[in-house]
Amino acid sequence: MLISYSGREIGPFSAIEESTIAQLTPAPIRSDIFAWYTVIGSAGSSCGKLATGWAVQHLQTLKGWDSIRSYRAVFLVYAGLGVINVLLACFLSSKVEAEKHQNPKLNLEEDGETEPLLNRDRRAAKTGNTAMEEKALLPKISKKSQAIIIKLCLLFAVDSLASGLVPASWVTYFFHVKFDLPEGELGSLFFTTGILSAFSSIIAASLSRRIGLVNTMVFTHLPSSIALSLIPVPSSLPWAIFFLVLRSSMASMDIAPKAAFLSAVVLPGERTAVMGFIAVVRTFSQSCGPVITGVLAQAGKFWVTFVVAGLLKAAYDLGLLALFKGHKTHDDGEDGRRKVEDEEDGVNVPGN
Repeated sequence: MLISYSGREIGPFSAIEESTIAQLTPAPIRSDIFAWYTVIGSAGSSCGKLATGWAVQHLQTLKGWDSIRSYRAVFLVYAGLGVINVLLACFLSSKVEAEKHQNPKLNLEEDGETEPLLNRDRRAAKTGNTAMEEKALLPKISKKSQAIIIKLCLLFAVDSLASGLVPASWVTYFFHVKFDLPEGELGSLFFTTGILSAFSSIIAASLSRRIGLVNTMVFTHLPSSIALSLIPVPSSLPWAIFFLVLRSSMASMDIAPKAAFLSAVVLPGERTAVMGFIAVVRTFSQSCGPVITGVLAQAGKFWVTFVVAGLLKAAYDLGLLALFKGHKTHDDGEDGRRKVEDEEDGVNVPGN
């Protein structure tokens, strides 16, 4: 079930959704599950665009219905669907909650071993500290994860700013103004691109198993970035649609690998906090985009936003490849995960 307002990976609920999926899904098939998660969300969003476009166009043909009243009816339906999503979320079970990490080396008594008094005192102190951490407003993030978060936040801020420059609403407006397309045809166009974008995620899941998560993210997203910058270049509608379709068919191929990479690059107990923090950065950065686009559109330079957005996204792709190519995640072997967990618990690991 998707409770994101946009059907995409940006939004206030994305961190909870992705963390929940990562919690319930084994690592080997996590990328596949995220792919279907993306397909469902994107396909639903595409159907909404199709229905909205033709509904608005039809309502305006009725007596007493102008454009404002037609769009207001669509927003009322949108609000009703939001209420249904809230009700469905109330039926989720407690299995979606993140498991609390426990150090197995502190459970010696359960294995029939005698534990020294000093160790019991330390365990009691550790238990007390854990209880205080659970009550703290900000979760504890390991130092290793903090360094990764800083890098990812910088990269995702650039990518989200680019996405904010050319959101779907502005792209729709661009095609409506430049080529004078009616609402129904716009809805059909973006329904088609949305469906292509949705099912391309399945290909990305298969590709990520062969070349890796980071390589899949970069080498599918980079051509999409180039196509985005070329959308305003053609003066004819068919070529503009060609670049739009090319961009849409590859734009979402990085979403599932990205979610799988984020869920594996930090410790399981940190997933929700890390994804939430990154979502805040991405949402804030993306919200700055429409302001810049509005200024450029008012100055008659709307086409510049496509070029700048494409260049920013290309810079994000190359930066991601440079910083994280060959990066090992906590799912790259059981021994590696145990070693990371022992390091975080302050246990001496041989060879360190």
